[in-house]
Amino acid sequence: MSGGLYDLHTHTTMTDGDLLPIELVRRLAVLGYEVVAIADHVDCSNIDQVITTTSCLKKSARHFGVRLLCGVEITHVPPEEIPELAAYAKEKGAEVVVVHGESPVEPVAPGTNHAACSSRDVDILGHPGFITLEDAHLAAKNGVALEITSRNGHNRTNGYVAVTAREAGCMVVVDSDAHAPSDLLTREAKMAVARGAGLTEDECARSLSINIVSDLLGI
Repeated sequence: MSGGLYDLHTHTTMTDGDLLPIELVRRLAVLGYEVVAIADHVDCSNIDQVITTTSCLKKSARHFGVRLLCGVEITHVPPEEIPELAAYAKEKGAEVVVVHGESPVEPVAPGTNHAACSSRDVDILGHPGFITLEDAHLAAKNGVALEITSRNGHNRTNGYVAVTAREAGCMVVVDSDAHAPSDLLTREAKMAVARGAGLTEDECARSLSINIVSDLLGI
């Protein structure tokens, strides 16, 4: 991979975002993004539709110089069902499985972080709030990255997530969780999110490098 930008957690009009999928891709291409995952909210009722719709846009994204990854964000699903739904998503072609973590600003079911960190089919635990060190160690063991986010509200615990990820040896990604044009991050804004979370210079370099996509997803 080269030196462009990545965002592995974005939303579109397929769920609660403001942008058509291809408009999201175009706007990110202009900002210098080379890898983008559309990870709209899913449960068992819409997961097939989201995966199929995103997959059909890959050719269009390539015309804008973007490698589009088909993703999902498993959201407010009972923790007991998360491993099965994550495996199903991968089986159906999802390249990035995000789980909506236990954010401090939403009533996410307790145990969601633990279920996500225990699954090898989950790639990213989004905005995990006050994740326990035990669950962070599980994430490191199973190759689940913890997310530093710019999303308002969810980002209240970025500093805590950064410290916990460091102690547990977790991979860290920096994503926008974008729902609208104003949520999209320039390179400078993305760096500010990482530094504001308390990441060291070396940690910022690793977490912002597009090479983390290969390290995390093996692609």
